[in-house]
Amino acid sequence: MGLQHCRMTKPVPNKTTSAYFVQSVISFGLSLGALTLGVAYLPVNPWIRSFFAVGVFYLVTASFTLAKVIRDRQEESAVVARVDQARLDRLLAEHDPYQN
Repeated sequence: MGLQHCRMTKPVPNKTTSAYFVQSVISFGLSLGALTLGVAYLPVNPWIRSFFAVGVFYLVTASFTLAKVIRDRQEESAVVARVDQARLDRLLAEHDPYQN
């Protein structure tokens, strides 16, 4: 029974709704588009405009990388917690308090 119980894990529930996801995507798209237009129409030398454009690109990619690293750490800690819980469940299932 112990091993079978360890295999029966509940899937992690999705904590965000579809509406929140869509709102986040739209918000990201609008902010990136507005910033891109702002840099494109900035009344400065093309070299300065290029510098700002590269800065925007770098900031966006760094933000995605940071979000992925944070998500990976959270998932890793959730997996470790589930493995620990499965081990505890197995030990409790195999334990017989009346055995001498």
